[in-house]
Amino acid sequence: MSRTSMIIAGFSTVVEWYDFTLYLYLVTVLSRVFFPDAELSVLTTLAGFAVAYLMRPVGAAVFGHIGDRYGRRQTMLASMALMTGSMLATALLPTHAQTGATAGVLLLAIRCVMGFSVGGEYTGVVAYLLEGARPERRGLITSLAAASSEIGALLAAGISALTVSLLPDDALTSWGWRVPFLFGALLAGSVLIARARMEESPEFEQQVARGSVPQRPLAYALRRHRPGMVRGFAVSALGSITYYVGITYVPVFLVSVGAMDESAGLWLATVAALAVIVVTPLVGALSDRIGRKPVLIGLTLASAALPVTLFSMLAGASASAALTGAVALALIAGGVSAVAASATAEQFPSEGRLSGLAFGVTSATALFGGVAPYVSQLLLERTGWAPLPGALIALVAVFVLPVLWRMPETAPRLLRRS
Repeated sequence: MSRTSMIIAGFSTVVEWYDFTLYLYLVTVLSRVFFPDAELSVLTTLAGFAVAYLMRPVGAAVFGHIGDRYGRRQTMLASMALMTGSMLATALLPTHAQTGATAGVLLLAIRCVMGFSVGGEYTGVVAYLLEGARPERRGLITSLAAASSEIGALLAAGISALTVSLLPDDALTSWGWRVPFLFGALLAGSVLIARARMEESPEFEQQVARGSVPQRPLAYALRRHRPGMVRGFAVSALGSITYYVGITYVPVFLVSVGAMDESAGLWLATVAALAVIVVTPLVGALSDRIGRKPVLIGLTLASAALPVTLFSMLAGASASAALTGAVALALIAGGVSAVAASATAEQFPSEGRLSGLAFGVTSATALFGGVAPYVSQLLLERTGWAPLPGALIALVAVFVLPVLWRMPETAPRLLRRS
């Protein structure tokens, strides 16, 4: 596979994470624009995020079928085209002040379309990179998908922070909130044009040559890949809750507990995104050297032991403690995402890989990524206990640890040694 195709694939996940983290970073703004009359407007907006995320497994199943049956390139083009349209439609939406409750309904509907399109995006890119990389560098190369997604998160945090900081509230709620979404539509359209130049995955071409392409990929995956789906679900559950509660929910948390205002919280999220970009390729390379399993187990133990304390630091009065807590949470989440990219894809052979990832990885992402911020906010408002989001992360880590402990090693270098 050409280097150009690998670069385009590796850095195109910028768009997916830009959009989904953008929505979370702007939750408090969007709640005023689309649900100003709701008694719990922030919770209503977070519920929209959760509902849209539940569409990810549906999209993953559909796009996984396309990718396993007709090629990785086809599914990546189709998902990005739908994503571009959804981003543009969001930027052009009427507000509550213009059309009343209809505006909120339209926002949630478009978010569902976006969730559907994103369902096949990340898994398609990870499979494409895994199949095009040299075996001994799979951990590093596939971690580029996670690293570039963090570039998207960094862009989302930075542009959100600039928009909120530079505009007065009346301008922000009347037209300023549209600017980040318009930028996202332009970014998605650019990636779509670039993807048209990509080659097909060499492993899929080998399937075609030997006639092993499954005719019904979803049924094939369910019949042959169930253990891999369970392991992929566990890895993705940990990666999703550490990322979506430990990073993207943090600005909402800071505003909710009164620790920071919107602008300061978004700038803190920008610093956290930078930390993730730095750590991700390092952890990916480490997993190539010592294995996926020991890296995942170490990160799981950290996820069980640290988040309660780190969320307490976020809620404290010290800005330096909040920064330390946010960066530490980001390093844990970034590390899990880095090794999860290769570890989950390696649970499946080439035939039916995208469908296997759809059932295992994406379903966990929907539950522990989309729903977790809503549950965190709901429980936080009802209990008033600031460390509660960290306790949710720790609880998931404790439950997935036994699965990861029994997971076989998949790093090619260590498999050759054994």
